[in-house]
Amino acid sequence: MQQLGDLEAAVMDVIWRTDEPVRVREVLAGLGDERPLAYTTVMTVMDNVHRKGWLQRERRGRAYWYVPTRTRAEAAADELRAVLDAADNPDGVLLQFVRGVSEAESKALRRGLRARGRHG
Repeated sequence: MQQLGDLEAAVMDVIWRTDEPVRVREVLAGLGDERPLAYTTVMTVMDNVHRKGWLQRERRGRAYWYVPTRTRAEAAADELRAVLDAADNPDGVLLQFVRGVSEAESKALRRGLRARGRHG
C-alpha cells in the first residue's frame, strides 16, 4: 500500500477518530482551523487516499461516504514492518526498539508473542 503525504495522513487521523462513515464535510470540519483548506482540496485528497487503497467509499445520494480499509494500529504495524524490512540488521533494530518500550507495552508484546506461539 502506498505511503501517505502529510495532508493525507492528517485526513486519515480525522477519519480514524470516528467510528462511523464520514463525508468530505466532516473531515474538513475535523481538520479545524489549524489547517484552513478548501472543500475541494479535502475532496481531492480523500479521492487520492481512496485510490491508494486506504479508504473505501460508497455513494449515497450526491455524496461519498468514506471508511478506512484498516485500523490505525494495522497501519502503524505495517510501518514498523517496513522499517524492519529495510534495515541491514533487523534483529538489532528490533532489540533497540524493545529496550525503549514501557512496562505496559512489554506486557502487551509478551501477550502477543504467546498468542502467536499458540496459533502459529
